Amino acid sequence: MIRATDSFRAKGHRLISASHATTLEITKDVNLTRRGSCIVAVNSEKGAVDLSSDFKQLAKDPETVITLVIECNGIIDTVVARGSQNLTFTHPTDIVFRKSSFTCGRTVAIHSDKSASLLKRSLVEELRKEREVEIFLEARLQI
Repeated sequence: MIRATDSFRAKGHRLISASHATTLEITKDVNLTRRGSCIVAVNSEKGAVDLSSDFKQLAKDPETVITLVIECNGIIDTVVARGSQNLTFTHPTDIVFRKSSFTCGRTVAIHSDKSASLLKRSLVEELRKEREVEIFLEARLQI
């Protein structure tokens, strides 16, 4: 198995709704409006472009399993997705997991098993309290 990881911090926000049915986003942006229904954390230390080169290289293989772990005040949720050869990791502020196969510079993983709306509601409540969020990413390829 080949494995690459990355981790960073972000913050919750009082306007997080985590109600989007197809995507989940973490952003470096500090402000959030009610329209940002896919956003689950703000003020991130990293955008797609900032992720480790080992992670990005491995994530470009469609056989790679990508795991996102979000932890806030002791509550943890996990999202499992896939890599894609179409990932570019060019966006300076955003990291997006998608249930679909669509890719753009913000996309970090596709065919995700969860979107923002499927996260644990107890986690979303903690995120709304503007607490610190720990983000862990793992790309894993069986060889």
